Amino acid sequence: MEREAVTVRIPADLLQQAKQFREGSESFNELIVEAIAHEVRRRRSLAAHQRIVARSAEVEAKTGIQQSSVDLIRQLRAGEGRRD
Repeated sequence: MEREAVTVRIPADLLQQAKQFREGSESFNELIVEAIAHEVRRRRSLAAHQRIVARSAEVEAKTGIQQSSVDLIRQLRAGEGRRD
């Protein structure tokens, strides 16, 4: 993975806490990279969830609230109505 050097200004107390909780020989750089990767995954997941909620609202607005498919699924699992 290609790396790029950046300057980050971190509050002194947060930096001190981060240094305290570093594991063994883990570098501060590794800690920061892992934290950023975690936050990017979290934000990507949140964005996907927001798109799903928006799409659900669009579908509901167009078609209304759909009936639950639970009963149909149970019937199919029980073999009722199958066209095998």
